Amino acid sequence: MTTTTTPAARPPQTPPGRFEFAPVRGVLAREWALYRRSWAPTTFAAVVEPVIYLLAFGFGMGSLVGAIGGYRYIEFIGTGIVAMSVLFTSMFPGLIDTYVRRVFQHAYEGMLAAPVDVRELVTAEASWIALKSGVYGCAPLLVAIAFGLEPRGTMLLVPLIALVTGFGFALLGIWLSALVPSIKTMDYIISGLITPLFLIAGTFFPLDDFPGWARALAQVNPLYHCVELVRHAAFGLRPWADLGHFAAILAFVALVWCLAVFQMRRRLID
Repeated sequence: MTTTTTPAARPPQTPPGRFEFAPVRGVLAREWALYRRSWAPTTFAAVVEPVIYLLAFGFGMGSLVGAIGGYRYIEFIGTGIVAMSVLFTSMFPGLIDTYVRRVFQHAYEGMLAAPVDVRELVTAEASWIALKSGVYGCAPLLVAIAFGLEPRGTMLLVPLIALVTGFGFALLGIWLSALVPSIKTMDYIISGLITPLFLIAGTFFPLDDFPGWARALAQVNPLYHCVELVRHAAFGLRPWADLGHFAAILAFVALVWCLAVFQMRRRLID
């Protein structure tokens, strides 16, 4: 006599409760434990690549350009590459690492079996990526200082600027990683989104001579606001303008946090 079994019905999902920081700390502790096993190659790639960009463009283009806006080109580009480093060290892990963990490793399923909500998971993942970006993003600035950029006390704001911006780009990467149908389609994001982000941000050259549409597009580019904040921290703060730049980054962070949580909830629970 054969018996047939029917799969157990999936329990209905309860609405999320109050956001708690204890699960966030737990996820961060897990990330720290994993990071200690692979910190050397991760740090090498995150630090050396932007420094090579800085030295190549700073001395190569610098020998032709000389100065921009009254600053030596290596000083101008050094502050811009800080923002580019933040973009790369936050966007790529948010995009690729979270996709691999969700689709191939199924790590998030186990984490959500614990008392961790999707909101807390997304916040913790983005926070860890942002913490690393805040540290790695300072490397080009230190190199620029070694080559003559005058140190200022306001440069202490750069890690905070890098951390908040990195948090936003990590969330953007997490949202897009949950949006793409396959890992192969990430090429569209890398070439169609990430590359224009750092090219139309004033990283390598000022935007003054760009067409009006490009300057208008830069205003909605969070990386542009990061570049401006880092430059002002290095060359002199402009309080009202800087408040506007920081507000634009915070608005970007709020938007992509909602998008990332919504899309990850669809992928992991709904």
